[in-house]
Amino acid sequence: MAEFTSQRGKRQEDGGLGSVLDLLLANARLVLGVSGAAVLAIATLAVKRLIDRATSPRDEGDPKAEQKTLEESWQDLALIKATPKLPKKQRREDLSEPLLSPARPPVPEPRVCSAPPETPQVEFSPPRCLTLQEKLLSHYSSRLAVPEAQASLAPQLARSICAQLQNFLQIKCPELPFGSLFLSGPLLDGLGALAADHIHLMLPVALDAALWSLIPGEDTVVRNPQYWMIKRTDLEYFPRGRSPWDRFIVGRYLSSNALNETLHKMLVASINWPAIGSLLGSVIHPVVASQELKLEVKHDQVELSIALFPVVEMEDKVLLAAPPEGLVENLWLESFYRAEVSKLKELDAGDAGARQRCLRILNGICKSHPALHKLSGSPLTHVVLHLSATNLDWAEESLADRFQQVLEELVGYLEKGVLPSYFNHKINLFCELLEEEIDEMGFMLYRAVSEPELLLKEK
Repeated sequence: MAEFTSQRGKRQEDGGLGSVLDLLLANARLVLGVSGAAVLAIATLAVKRLIDRATSPRDEGDPKAEQKTLEESWQDLALIKATPKLPKKQRREDLSEPLLSPARPPVPEPRVCSAPPETPQVEFSPPRCLTLQEKLLSHYSSRLAVPEAQASLAPQLARSICAQLQNFLQIKCPELPFGSLFLSGPLLDGLGALAADHIHLMLPVALDAALWSLIPGEDTVVRNPQYWMIKRTDLEYFPRGRSPWDRFIVGRYLSSNALNETLHKMLVASINWPAIGSLLGSVIHPVVASQELKLEVKHDQVELSIALFPVVEMEDKVLLAAPPEGLVENLWLESFYRAEVSKLKELDAGDAGARQRCLRILNGICKSHPALHKLSGSPLTHVVLHLSATNLDWAEESLADRFQQVLEELVGYLEKGVLPSYFNHKINLFCELLEEEIDEMGFMLYRAVSEPELLLKEK
């Protein structure tokens, strides 16, 4: 009984070991591939035979049997040593046929969670938020600055056209003492923005101070101090015809409208612009429908609008033949542009200030914004000049503060509907704006005071 029990225990152990080996062999193909499974089968067979012999009863007294067993053990050991080593890498296509048929469905090999390889620590710093000043300078340099090619080519074209027009006027109207045409505008004074697309041609009208005098705008029918009238004097002693400009008199006043109409006819009908344009490598067209004196110039690299203004300089006043719309045709507009530029440059030269840079940025923003474009130019310049009188810190590093302060000042002026001229406080630079336009501008700028970046977004 004890012997049976021991034999049954032995058989159970042998059966358990065999099951383990069968399972190992059945799954060896999945883990090691065909070649690896073959190697493992040979090695397992040899080990199993060694175990069987070690646990089987021996014939103690039979020397032949002992020698036979010893020889078989050596053969098994030789078989183990003769098995080839596993290749380091198995190709996937070697897993096509199993070495042995598995006795039961394969059991997936338990996964061993291994620690992931340590990745090098790379410190990622969050993107730095730009200050308002950095945004302003970047916005100007990337979007608002006039391209260098345009900035140099546009004045060259304008000067060439200016010379052609001057020659024509001297031939066509030798009796009219026009002065020398000259260029004007923000582009030539370093205050331009976005594009070199506008230049003014100033045509001086030389008047004899003994025959003409100025009448202030508040004393005229329009009651507007920004406009003046030029009156012909002493007709009793110097009758009509004494002055070459008497042909443009309407009711004893020099009519800016009559002078513009004469020049407009010349520009449209008397000058051979196609021939002049071909000489300059451009196409030049006078604007026929406009009451203003304008030329449209198209070049391969630039498109330019040139506005011609007859200008009278008397008694320290600069008056342009730019009458307001309406029935009054004898008015001349007082221009402060020359004084504006001169004052800005003088202030910046005195303290190395950034007023002109601030104005260029503001002009570019307003010019490109559909609701703010009427603020560009003279209104913005006068706001900067007013602010310069109360705030003396216009250093480069204070650009963002002054920019935001200009917005605040503009909102205040729009709330009142009045922006007094820096050079004449009787003049309201907002007088020609509609109430709806003022409300729209004020709403936009009121939001921009707390969030200036709104003005820097794409339009």
